Amino acid sequence: MPLIKDIEYWLALAHVPLFPIRFIRLIQYYGNPRAVFEAKHWLPNWCAVEKDLLWLDQKNHHVLTLFDLNYPFRLAEIYDPPPLLFVKGDYKLLNNIQLAIIGTRRASHFARHISWQFAKALSEHGFTVTGGLTLGIEMASHQGALAGSGETIGVAFEGLGLVKNANCTTLVSEISPYQKMPMTAETFKRRSRLISGLSVGVLVIEAPDKSNALYSVYFALEQGREVFAMPGSIYNPLVKSCHKLIQEGAKLVETIQDIFDELEIYITFLDRL
Repeated sequence: MPLIKDIEYWLALAHVPLFPIRFIRLIQYYGNPRAVFEAKHWLPNWCAVEKDLLWLDQKNHHVLTLFDLNYPFRLAEIYDPPPLLFVKGDYKLLNNIQLAIIGTRRASHFARHISWQFAKALSEHGFTVTGGLTLGIEMASHQGALAGSGETIGVAFEGLGLVKNANCTTLVSEISPYQKMPMTAETFKRRSRLISGLSVGVLVIEAPDKSNALYSVYFALEQGREVFAMPGSIYNPLVKSCHKLIQEGAKLVETIQDIFDELEIYITFLDRL
């Protein structure tokens, strides 16, 4: 794990209810997290910090700060990057070229199969597949990537110490390891900005009207990422959002070549590896 000065104070600050922007501005103003506590006269939650440190002592458990050289550079460019990232697995994977595959949890068998196939093919062409660990489209894509190169990143909406039996190469969260989060629109939004922020693009496979999966699309557009959507039958309510996205300018995808064509600069880079 990368060495972090005053790691216990970084972890303590993560337990203070602050928005990421506020957290970062305090660090920039006072210079370091210890100075923030001293200036604000806050009392760190050392009990919670001790639990975090015990989690970090385990094999392949890491934490990265926004100012760490290993912090994923694409994520660092977004409006409100997480000050801390907790990682289980290979943290270097976070800087790989990633494509997020997202969609409904109530996906059809056919759509899950397509997600698996696309993820496998993309992984075999050098992409790391990223998703939100939910059932349906995203779980199928994680499994497809594992069947390919084996490189897939799962972004959790709560602490990684609470995530069990996740079939991913690497897990990542901005939430402290044992912090449980409610399943609300706000927590899914926070997670969605990480999914798109880590990736060069987002592929939507089966998403009905008002699907939570669309949060990642909204953030992708805000962050300047590519948006791809797969069409389906006009009689299938599960693809309503996909068709709407295509009407609004998303790249229509029928084969992985459609993705490669849109991301030509990245494929050129991959071919040189």
